[in-house]
Parts: sequence; structure tokens; C-alpha cells
Amino acid sequence: MTLQRYGMTVPLDGIPLADQAEVARELAGLGYTDLWSSEAMGADAFTPLAVAATAEPTLRLGTAIVPAYTRGPACLAQSAATLAATAPGRFVLGVGSSSQLIVEGWNDKEFTEPYKRTRDVVRFLHKAFAGERVDEEFDTFRVSGFRLGVRMPEPPSIVVAALRSGMLKLAGRESDGAIVNWLSADDVRTVAPLVGEGKEVVARIFVMPTTDVDAARAVGRRMITAYLNVPVYAEFHRWLGREDDLAPMWKLWSDGDRKGALDAVPDHLVDALILHGSPDECREKVQAYVENGITCPVLAMVPVGEDPRVTARSLAPR
Repeated sequence: MTLQRYGMTVPLDGIPLADQAEVARELAGLGYTDLWSSEAMGADAFTPLAVAATAEPTLRLGTAIVPAYTRGPACLAQSAATLAATAPGRFVLGVGSSSQLIVEGWNDKEFTEPYKRTRDVVRFLHKAFAGERVDEEFDTFRVSGFRLGVRMPEPPSIVVAALRSGMLKLAGRESDGAIVNWLSADDVRTVAPLVGEGKEVVARIFVMPTTDVDAARAVGRRMITAYLNVPVYAEFHRWLGREDDLAPMWKLWSDGDRKGALDAVPDHLVDALILHGSPDECREKVQAYVENGITCPVLAMVPVGEDPRVTARSLAPR
């Protein structure tokens, strides 16, 4: 694979956090260059990366993503700066609006003006990481008299989770790049140019290394119905031109027919969004993302019934 970067989502499922330091060292030895965390209802975004930071000094570490709503601006700056100081020059802070479910349903925050909220958080972070005293009324929040007290050899890079054109352009204009997910390799041709030349474009890619096509598609349909009914992802796929593919599933889901919605997801859509096949076939499919403009593919392994360390070994770059 002609890659400069090749990432894995951590922590690996089913392995205690206390054992993830060993995992980080093994992944680095296998050729993975990056470890990226997520934050939904599992581990928080920062702790797994702190474990990896002290275990393996060669890995780049990133959050994909920290929601812009669920921490106060100052708290977010402190957490990010602490990790940046722990892994000097190796930490990338990925922030984004997240979704209505996580922000409103799970954290009791109003999911209003996500574009402006994300923009304001990025602008605040640039000021805070530069050591400025921040006393400013942003469009979506106010910060009074905050100065970051964490000393960093260098501030972390910031990348923005983006789906449609407005946020993609914001990512390129006001940060170091974008994080994208739930898209096919072909979709990258639509998305990446909007971020801008010379910017990083990180993609979280769902990978299920199995040759059991029926099993892979069954899991993929469940994942698609769970995610692509969330409004922000539904609008993303409408924007990508998938109204015809997804309208029957959306209608059945809205009517409460969960089984019918699963059955309505086309095979070709599952195959495009959830990479499956032998490990070599999966690697080839990841390479297509890179050829179309992704600068750092980050595997998000879908369980296949074996130890995730074994799966990670099988998917390592060759």
C-alpha cells in the first residue's frame, strides 16, 4: 500500500483499557502510524490516547471526534492541551458538531446552530492555544477572562468533522483539515476538494474482514439503519445524491417498520459504506480512499467474532 499514514480506531473493543498500552505498541510495530479515538457512549476521547501516548512515542494520536457542545470551551481547551503536552507534536484535536442524539438525547444540551457552534469553538481554541487571554462574546457562547494554564511545546493541530459543503469549507478555512465518515471511496471525490488543497482529510472507514458476504451485509444493514436515520447523516446522503437508494428505508423506518427498513437497504450501498472481503481485498478498498483524496485512512473495525488484535494484525499495511 502506498500510504504515508494508516490509522486504527482505539480502544479496541473488548480489551480492558489497562491493556491498551500493549495494543498501542503492537499496532505501531505492525505499521500503523495513527491511533484515533471516538466519543459516543463508550470510552471518552482523551483517556485511550493518553494511555497510548505514554506507551508508544512514535504514534500520532487524534480525536475523531470530541463534540463541540458536550464540554465547556475552557474544559475542552484544558483537556486537549493536557494531551498535547503529554504527546508533544503528535496530537490532533478533532472537533465537530456531533449529532442530535448525542448532544440532546444523551447530554441534555440544545443542538442549535451546529455550524456556528463548531466555528466558534475552533476560533476560541486557536486563541486559547496561542496563550491569549480570552474575553469574548462569540455567536454561540461567551468566555470571560480565560487563559490556558497548560504549557505545551507546540499547540495541537485542529481538524473539523464535516459532512456537507458548508462545514467542509469551514474545516479548510479555519482549521488544519477535515474528518469525514460514512462515505464511500467514490464520495471522497465530492468531499475532499471542498476542504482545499494541502489540507488534511481524515476518514474513518468501517472495515469488516470476512468473506461471508451475507453476514457482512446483515451487519451493514443494521449499522446503516441506525446511523443514516440520524438527521445529520440523512441530510449528508441526500446531498451526496442517495435519495433514491435511501428513501424507501427512511419511509419504513419513520413508519415504525424496522424489519422492512432493514430489508430496504440496497446491497450495493452496504458494499460501498462497509468494506468487507478478505484482508487483502479490504486493504485494496482502503487504498481507493487514499487515491481519491484521503490523507489518513482510519480503520473502524466491525467485529467478526475474533480477538480484535487478530483482526488488526490481518488488516495491517503490507
